[in-house]
Order: sequence, then structure tokens, then C-alpha cells
Amino acid sequence: MPSAFSPARTLLFRLHWALGLTAGLVLALMGVTGALMSYEEAITALANRDRVEVAAAPDRPPLAPSALAARIEAQRPGQRVAALTLSSDPGRSAVARFARDRAGGERPATVYADPTDGTVLGPVRLETFFATVRALHRWLLIPGEGKGWGRTVTGLCAIALLVFLATGLTLRWPGRHGWRVWLRPNLARPGRARWWSLHAVVGTWLLPVYAVAALSGLWWSFDGYRAGATWLLTGQAPKERSEARAADRSAERAAPEGRPAIDAAWAAFSAAHAADHATLTLPGPEAATIRIRWTTPDAVLRNEATYDARTGIPLGDQRAAASSLGRRIADNMLEVHRGRFFGAPAALLFCLAALALPGFFATGLTLYALRRRAGRRRVPGRSPRPAEASARG
Repeated sequence: MPSAFSPARTLLFRLHWALGLTAGLVLALMGVTGALMSYEEAITALANRDRVEVAAAPDRPPLAPSALAARIEAQRPGQRVAALTLSSDPGRSAVARFARDRAGGERPATVYADPTDGTVLGPVRLETFFATVRALHRWLLIPGEGKGWGRTVTGLCAIALLVFLATGLTLRWPGRHGWRVWLRPNLARPGRARWWSLHAVVGTWLLPVYAVAALSGLWWSFDGYRAGATWLLTGQAPKERSEARAADRSAERAAPEGRPAIDAAWAAFSAAHAADHATLTLPGPEAATIRIRWTTPDAVLRNEATYDARTGIPLGDQRAAASSLGRRIADNMLEVHRGRFFGAPAALLFCLAALALPGFFATGLTLYALRRRAGRRRVPGRSPRPAEASARG
């Protein structure tokens, strides 16, 4: 124990390593899974490259959404298409997501389909793998999924990450170090000092990234936090989850007789928007609106257009570019969490920072073991040298 510390700093030091030995392991796991999810779309596209691309034929225009859904369903008896993801590129296949099975609640595998004739090209490879990775990241595969206490555990670990940042920065703050000690690791130092330098300096560099990741990650763990953050960002209360689930259930009950207006809505959408790709939620008989979420070719932020489910007449058009910064953040919290909100270089930095979390756990564990070993060898009554006290900070 660093005897040169004041009682307050000693308490912070003990809190830092105690959380590191507990929450640090969970954060290391969340870091690896989060890094995988950062590039889920790219990895999935690579694994399905033979199904993502289709032979473009100028003489074969893409089918209307209702016809495309009907042809896909004809090849998947007993399954109903709940959503279609369509691309502006004629050489890209469509993606069909099915409604959950009413009996077991399971969702059939998502499939790729030729947009010109509806031929199913095959299921999306790695979909089950990434579903498991996502469940591990969000609630550690604990039963209950989003309704269980697994998301509370991951939320508490996100709070622990914020505590790590605050205590780590405080323990480095004496002011006797120059910028080189703060920002450049000194790997030439022997033993424990080398590990401390690597642990502390890399943590200092990545502090803003971890702060954003932790604060945005709490969005999915605590409803009260999400409500408060939404109010701070937009000045409005968030839509109740029950309302969102009810809207999704209306799509889950999608039936062919409930689709006459989707072609008109899609035609109106295509005429008014230059979308890179768009996800069309097919309405059920009880749905009042048709929802189309889309992104532009040069952005990852989500836009949303709504149409009357009976007539296909436009009802609303919410574009990220026209929204306030707070609204853009609230509507795209996942992209903030992954760093894509800030651009491609930031997304890569967030991914690397996630991969570094196991390294922080390993270096912290090494420092703890070396400190315990040094404590057993320490001569009673011997005061630590200044360099040693600094290394322990």
C-alpha cells in the first residue's frame, strides 16, 4: 500500500484496484464483444459476399415491396416478412426479416433475396453468432435478456468505468509530472514502474473515448438514465418502450391483406429521398403508419419517414441533418456508442479502445500482483522512495 498517499487518496487507490479486480473482468469481456460489434455490418457483408451481390439487369426492374414480400413468403411457407431492407444499388440484394413465430417466439433466420424476382439467395451468415455476441455484450447471456438483471450488471460496470477514469485521473494529478510523463509511456523503466507507465498513459489518452462509451452505454441499462438524458438532449420525454413495442408488434402481425399502401408509400419515398439503403417496416392490419428508416450515401445517421398505412400518403419526414445536435445524438445513440457518429476515424479509435480494455485488466492485475509481492518483501518501517510512490499511483 502506498504509504506516501493521504488517507483520501489511499481510499481512491483502493477503490480503483478493487473495482479493477471485479468489474474490470466484465469490462474486458464487453470490450472484446463491443469491438466485434463495431464492424458487424462489414464482417457480415464479407461473410455473405456471394449473396450480397446480384447480377444487375437493366431489363428487370426491382419488384414493388408487396410483390417482393409475397414471393419471398411463397418460398418460406408459414413465415411472414416483417421488414425489407432495400438498396439504391441495383446490384445489391434485398434483405428480408421475418416476424417472430407466434408459438415459440423465435424469429426465423433473415434472408437475402434478389430484388428483381424475389428469389431467396440464402440466410444471412453469422446472424446467430452476432446475436450471441450482442446478448453477451448487453446482458452477459443472463436469462431475461433486456428485462433481466443482466443489463443492470453491465450498467453498473459502465459506472465502474467512469469511476476508473475519475480515480485514475485524480491519482495522477499531483502536478509534479511533466507532459512527457503524462502522455508518453516510458517502457524503459524497470519492473512495476514500466507497467504503471503503460497503464496510466494509455488510460489518459483514451479517457475521452471511454467517457463517451460509458455515458452512452448507460442508455440501455437504466430507464431513468435514458429518460433524463433524453430530456437533457431534446427537452422532451422519451417515447415509452411499451409504445415502441406495440408498434413493432403491429409489424410482427403483418399480413398480405394489410399491405396495399406500402407500394404507394415506397414510390413516394423513392421520389423524394436519395437513400443509400432503407428499411421498410411492413404494416399489419392494426397499424396506422408505415415507417421507413434510411441513411444517405455519405452519412450513417438515421432518418425516418412515415406514411399513412391505408393510403400511403406522407405523414412525416424526420431528417438528421435538419435536427438539433441533441436530437441527432438521442436518435443515434448506438452510433455515438460505437463512435461512428463522429466519423470513420473515430469509429476505428473506439474499436481499438474497446480492444484495449482487456489490456487494462491485464496490466492492472500485473500491478496488483507485483505490489503484493513487493509488500511481502518490504522491510518494516522503510519509507518508499519518491519514484516508487509515483509508480504506485
